[in-house]
Amino acid sequence: MSTAVLSATTPATANQLLAVAEQTLLTPYNLSASGLAQVFGTLNAHRIDDADVYFQYTRSEGWSLEEGIVKAGSFSIDQGVGVRAIAGEKTAFAYSDEISTAALGDAARATRAIAKAGQSRRAYVPGQLHETPSRYLPMDPIASLPAAAKVALLEKLERRARALDPRVVQVMASLAAEYEVVLIARADGGLAADVRPLVRLSLQVIAESGGRRESGTAGGGGRTDYAMFTEALIEDYARQAVAQALTNLEARPAPAGTMTVVLGPGWPGILLHEAIGHGLEGDFNRKGSSAFAGRIGERVAAPGVTVVDDGTLAGRRGSLTVDDEGHPTQRTVLIEDGILRGYLQDRLNARLMKMPVTGNGRRESFAHLTLPRMTNTVMLGGQHAPEEILRSVKKGLYAVNFGGGQVDITSGKFVFSAAEAYLVENGKITHPVKGATLIGNGPDVLTRVSMIGNDMQLDSGVGTCGKEGQSVPVGVGQPTLRIDGLTVGGTA
Repeated sequence: MSTAVLSATTPATANQLLAVAEQTLLTPYNLSASGLAQVFGTLNAHRIDDADVYFQYTRSEGWSLEEGIVKAGSFSIDQGVGVRAIAGEKTAFAYSDEISTAALGDAARATRAIAKAGQSRRAYVPGQLHETPSRYLPMDPIASLPAAAKVALLEKLERRARALDPRVVQVMASLAAEYEVVLIARADGGLAADVRPLVRLSLQVIAESGGRRESGTAGGGGRTDYAMFTEALIEDYARQAVAQALTNLEARPAPAGTMTVVLGPGWPGILLHEAIGHGLEGDFNRKGSSAFAGRIGERVAAPGVTVVDDGTLAGRRGSLTVDDEGHPTQRTVLIEDGILRGYLQDRLNARLMKMPVTGNGRRESFAHLTLPRMTNTVMLGGQHAPEEILRSVKKGLYAVNFGGGQVDITSGKFVFSAAEAYLVENGKITHPVKGATLIGNGPDVLTRVSMIGNDMQLDSGVGTCGKEGQSVPVGVGQPTLRIDGLTVGGTA
């Protein structure tokens, strides 16, 4: 299959992206954007409220190193098309990994089960492309580095980590890239395309001393190519992972109880994403299952707390030029100075809730249904220096990195484990602690924020969000935060 090539140094226009998508997804199969009228004719012959066709081509690779050897590598190509029709709250969906006129017709006919419940028949009239600014360069990251250089990059990362301290006994590293082309056609005539690069480099080290073994992690990525991973960044990843492992070797059992907790900037925003962000997605609020349902205009957080979801940040892991329904992503203010202002919406939930679409319709692939999902979810910075926040704590916990966690959307209750944390006593960091878990309620924890740092950071580009069995890349970010009266589960 021939694939159109765009410049890897300048942003692409909507027409250029459409040309690549057509050449990749339509032309090889004797299809065209205007020829999709036949598919929508089948869909619109019945009473439906909305419909779309989603084409996708994805080429991906992965490399992993362990014990100084690249032991695994993978390469895959996936492509297909999904056809969706919506009537009221009901959705009919069919997909095929074969792109052809026959497969499209079969998928369109398979959606007829819900046809009679819709509002009106409509004629398909292809509309104009909306000129959406590209959020990243339309490059192919897989082709940006020879295979031997990818192996050498992982080996270099391992050597750097081992050279930092003799207590490092094991190093595991992985490198991954994805090149994705999508084309979305909607029943209202909307047409959009995107070319989406994505890379990620991950590192885990294990350090051992006195019979005790602890691990540390680091890594990052974004919507770019392998050139992102410079010598300086590789060195930084190695130092971060080794420092975390060595810190944990010295960690004491974490205390338990209700105490002041200070969250570090950047990746600790994963707590915000899980405990609060999911509760602001439109589907949970339409169904009344979120703790934030029906509360727009109410105070849900302490003064000064402003939370936004921003899919427009250039090159970030969670960013998209257009969402998977063809709408430009945007900066959506969810909470402003503590007041709930809105939810994240895809087309279905926005229509049923009579609210604006926010460009947050996302899907894992052509074989999955669209859901309202986060992109880059960030709490904006405040007025306090991080040192000032730490000095204000008489006794508490300073959590700078997180591992796994769980949240219940309905109640808002969460449990998160800290991968790196320290005890704070009389305004000073005293010693690292291990085994700390943060326990609380998402809406409640926002009201307990008492100091907001002026050091807002985005994460390094490692986040993946799961919802209803679908995984999509996301970003998080926040400044240093002081939270009063949070429950800490410890091991002491």
